[in-house]
Amino acid sequence: MTPRHVLVLERDPVRRERLLEQLRAAGDYPVVAPDGVAAAEAIAVPGFDALLLDLGMADLSLARLREALAPTRPAEPDSLEQAERRHIALMLAHTGGNRRRAAQLLGISRSTLLHKVRKYGLEGR
Repeated sequence: MTPRHVLVLERDPVRRERLLEQLRAAGDYPVVAPDGVAAAEAIAVPGFDALLLDLGMADLSLARLREALAPTRPAEPDSLEQAERRHIALMLAHTGGNRRRAAQLLGISRSTLLHKVRKYGLEGR
């Protein structure tokens, strides 16, 4: 089965960690949204295959969530550079900042990844 990119928004840290463990064990790539605003913004950008959202979070705007899931006009596709930057950022988040592992999963050399990290300003990830 193809690994899925899953956005996780869960306020309970214990439940969130269990979800992340289960998703990783299934071979998926979970990404944690720190809050409802970030989740709504992330959903608006194509790239996630599944969403696990705690709809009871206070800062989660259901109106923004609806708009992100069913926009009134189709989103303009990202440039290749934007898509690459986003994918590298997701991979670094998935590996907890482990650049060697991220490079392996991306199928590129570590030096190539380091060059792209500098190019896209992802040093703090």
